[in-house]
Amino acid sequence: MHLGLLISDYTWPQEQALLGDTFGLIVERAERAGLYSLWVGDHFFQTPFSGPPEHEMLEGWTALAYAAGRTNRLKLGTLVTGVTYRHPGVLVKMATSLDVLSHGRTYFGIGAAGYEEEHRGLGIPFPSTAERFERLEEALQIARQMWSGREEPFVGKHFQLARPLNSPPAVQRPHPPILVGGVGERKTLRLVAQYADACNFIGYLVNDAAARQRKLDILREHCQALGRPYEEIERTLFYWLHITHDGRAGSVSPAAAIAYFAALAAEGFDHVIIRLPNVTDLEPFDLLATRIVPAVEQLAVAGR
Repeated sequence: MHLGLLISDYTWPQEQALLGDTFGLIVERAERAGLYSLWVGDHFFQTPFSGPPEHEMLEGWTALAYAAGRTNRLKLGTLVTGVTYRHPGVLVKMATSLDVLSHGRTYFGIGAAGYEEEHRGLGIPFPSTAERFERLEEALQIARQMWSGREEPFVGKHFQLARPLNSPPAVQRPHPPILVGGVGERKTLRLVAQYADACNFIGYLVNDAAARQRKLDILREHCQALGRPYEEIERTLFYWLHITHDGRAGSVSPAAAIAYFAALAAEGFDHVIIRLPNVTDLEPFDLLATRIVPAVEQLAVAGR
């Protein structure tokens, strides 16, 4: 099993004028701790899950580019980019550029978007749910075409590209892993099965093993309907985790964290992406490096 770190809240105790320095230290600590991946939220306002909209929020792909320059090994991705935020041809160029500059470390995380307030605030059109999913499917088709090297025009309902040129190409072959975020059974999981290399489950599923299993079963059904091997898809889960050495004040100890990860591996999850409320402290990274990551790397994932 792999462990990753999500950074999506930049309102830290440290002086906010030093936000960039703090972010750089965190990503360096994540790499030294042996984590497999680093993820950032891709929003323009802070989300209601983390605080008021006025709280600090870095633009995701710029933050990843900065993180790439401070690290050498960590995989880098957004969890996840909303399809409404950028034209898909430009978005694929951005992801490709990061893959080239990081020597092949990019994940392409994308979803249908759902935070209406930041759209209204910045003047970004916020179509209906149905249209956002149509746009997401076209964006996935465009990404697959641009990374294949085919330059024939793309003509969709929402996007038209006369020449989807993508030079230089991505380092990873056949392309950076495509991760679709969300748990919708009819649309999202079908898009995962048809176009993606990875899925990401978030929200209420972190505390509901039965719901997680239902989503995995439905993903398996979509794969069977499409003739896609279910085993090809990397199953990831996002989880909030407050780690301390003694489990004080409602936190979890390293042993409790390892037990939880072992249960997820037994369910068939390959990759758990954690968000640390104490991310600016040294303690969780020391525990990850010395106790948690070495144990989790040895966990066998069911079905692998």
